[in-house]
Amino acid sequence: MIAVAIVGASALLADGILTPSITIISAVEGLKLQYPTLEILPIAIVIVAMLFLVQQFGTAAIGTSFGPIMLVWFTMLSILGAIQIVQFPLMLKAFNPYYGLELLYNHPNALLLLGAVFLCTTGAEAIYTDLGHCGIKNIRISWIFVKTALILNYLGQGAWILLHPNVSGHYPNPFFAMMPWWFLPFGVIIATLAAVIASQALISGSYTIISEAIQLNFWPKVRVAYPTTRKGQMYISSVNWLLFLAVVVVVLTFRSSANMEAAYVLAITVTMLMTTVLMAFFMQRIRRKVITIVIFASISLLIEGTFLIANLVNFVHGGWFTLILGGLIAFIMYAWHKGRAIKNQFMRYVDISDYAKTLKDLSKDESVPLFASNLVYLTLANLPSKIETKILYSIFNKNPKRANTYWLLHVHTTDEPHTNEYSVEEIVPGVLIRVEFRLGFKVQPRINLYFKQVLKELEQSKEINLESAFPALHKHHIQADFFYVIIRRIQNYDFDFPPFKQFILDVFLWLAKISTSDIRTYGLDTSNVMEEKVPYVMETGKKETLKRIH
Repeated sequence: MIAVAIVGASALLADGILTPSITIISAVEGLKLQYPTLEILPIAIVIVAMLFLVQQFGTAAIGTSFGPIMLVWFTMLSILGAIQIVQFPLMLKAFNPYYGLELLYNHPNALLLLGAVFLCTTGAEAIYTDLGHCGIKNIRISWIFVKTALILNYLGQGAWILLHPNVSGHYPNPFFAMMPWWFLPFGVIIATLAAVIASQALISGSYTIISEAIQLNFWPKVRVAYPTTRKGQMYISSVNWLLFLAVVVVVLTFRSSANMEAAYVLAITVTMLMTTVLMAFFMQRIRRKVITIVIFASISLLIEGTFLIANLVNFVHGGWFTLILGGLIAFIMYAWHKGRAIKNQFMRYVDISDYAKTLKDLSKDESVPLFASNLVYLTLANLPSKIETKILYSIFNKNPKRANTYWLLHVHTTDEPHTNEYSVEEIVPGVLIRVEFRLGFKVQPRINLYFKQVLKELEQSKEINLESAFPALHKHHIQADFFYVIIRRIQNYDFDFPPFKQFILDVFLWLAKISTSDIRTYGLDTSNVMEEKVPYVMETGKKETLKRIH
């Protein structure tokens, strides 16, 4: 399932690059009907630049206009299509599936036709991508109107082509050709606004996927901002500008919407296929009947698999770009996930009880300078009774650190999206306290803020005293000091991994350098944080001894 999720997420991120490219440029292409010599690429790039520029301010302000614009857009689609259908009512026979099956059976290039038909399904992936922002009831209700408008418009385009058999070949896009001449500029503006909103859905979806991938350790840590107070509104600067650069490259490489179609539909096909597989396993996990899962998966995979084969026919005409783009994103996810797995192979855990007395003695040994009143470490140990050897190494061996109280903070990411819970356990009475945060995979780990809340509640319940232990400060009710130690493990280069494993680890370490540090990720105060490096390859299993000579 990890592989399926990586491929699906990579395809959807590729879709987040291709959707703004193809939708915006196809909307602007409508101007070519009235201005054949007009250069549309600069116009498209300016619109794209403005779209990505406003992301940092959030979409809450302009989001209120999305609904009315979409209402105008789909109403326009309905009217344009209905006008053509009235002129050629025979087009309604297209509802009979017999003609479609007959065409596919008799046409020599049936697969090419299916690849073109698949363009009608694009946008469906954006529905569930933006489900969390829009709400399932809103989508279900509005979809009745949306689907009706789409069918009317597609039938209208077919009717226009049949009504103009001699000239339709000169118009690359019958959608704009069937508009009245006087209405064309308004139609282009409305289509461009609709393209921007469609692009926004995929851009927002890209932020969401990257945010969740970070929580699930499939993507390097990057800074996530929340420009508005609305739930779900987030902004990831690095992702935003990478998407922008990729969109500009796509626009300049393909130069027209027709050239982008193969890459676009392949990304969506792969996204839908992976979603179906994940959905089938999810249905199994929630114990749906086997027959229900089989029927759902069989029908969905048959349809999507057929479209995949149809779209692969156009692989050389742009599908290769999707493979390269999606493959690059998938490799980053794989390298980060696999690199962490390699690194964690060398993680060593020991029982805290074996070192309880040593911690107590160190805490009371006044011959060792007091490092901090409260010393805080982030731990990956899932069991409260365990602790990493790297933390003990930091406390006892690397400049022994005496503290009145040691704190272990552990973040557990739950399968639920919005969990916000914590628990506190005193592991070594009066010396070592462990706090476990249970956060949903959509919740940002703002540990500094959460830990302050925990400390405040513990003080209110008289479980701890946050006043300084120094007499001079205690009598004035000065708060005790807290100091964080972040441990970063590095490779010990006197040990070599196998070539492929070393390559993945090198990629992982490079990604770690450009990613956001734990200090910034957890929102820690940089004035009371120290970062230590410890080697994570401690034992090689290879013993080499030196012989002493005289």
